[in-house]
Amino acid sequence: MRLQNRSAYTFLAPYLLIFATFWVWPIINSFLISFQNTRINPWKFSISANWGRLFEDPAFYNALQNTLIILVIQVPVMIAIATVMAVLLNSPLLKARAIFRFAFFAPVVVGEVAYAAVFRLMFNIDFGIINKLLGGVGIGPVSWFAETPAAMALLIIAVTWRWSGYNAIIILSGLQSIPEDVYEAATLDRVSKVKQFFYITLPLLKPIILFCVVLSVIGTMQLFTEPFLITNRGGPGGGTETLGLLLYRQGFYSLNFGYASAIAYTMTALAVAISLLNLWLGREPK
Repeated sequence: MRLQNRSAYTFLAPYLLIFATFWVWPIINSFLISFQNTRINPWKFSISANWGRLFEDPAFYNALQNTLIILVIQVPVMIAIATVMAVLLNSPLLKARAIFRFAFFAPVVVGEVAYAAVFRLMFNIDFGIINKLLGGVGIGPVSWFAETPAAMALLIIAVTWRWSGYNAIIILSGLQSIPEDVYEAATLDRVSKVKQFFYITLPLLKPIILFCVVLSVIGTMQLFTEPFLITNRGGPGGGTETLGLLLYRQGFYSLNFGYASAIAYTMTALAVAISLLNLWLGREPK
């Protein structure tokens, strides 16, 4: 048995070495760097240089506020849309379901730069199709990239479009695991489809939906691509800057790695706290 264990760990050793070198050590080292003043040479230990600044920095509170606004609005809307999409995809009345499933999942595999470029063109104030459609119903052109509320709405729309299909596929897998006997019994008892959805489907999907919520919270807390590429690095005037973008700016523009590490661990702590809160709220009653 010992010889077998030794052989197993021998085969695992290359992976464990790479894992420790490129994953475990960077995490530990980043935590240590967050306690150092990296704006001087050589670096020196200083709690106040990063963690003290964190609670006094207006840019941090602005990024935190923007991230939480996106989180509170976008995640519930996206999960609701994904649930409806999953129910429609699971319907036996839908023809060519495989094609629709691929179409809904496709936005995830689209290149981030291409997807951002398409959204910038669609929401262009002068020739974008969205403003033309709004003009057709009597609404004047919206400055999607020059006004903070509009830019924030654009980010929420973009993220929702990109990830709704991904969550729908996960929820669909949960739907397909629900026994048909449950619905047949409800139909025999003359329970309407609407009541079946709210009193059978949603309760049985609760663990899957909760899983999607936790994944979405983690993803939103580190949102970077959309504000960087679509709203031009968090514009206008930092109105859409997120914690992920602030971390990038501090680490790779200002080269303040200590402060960037402190922001990274704050993002992690917030994501864990919000996820645990969701798990606690969604727990099964005893």
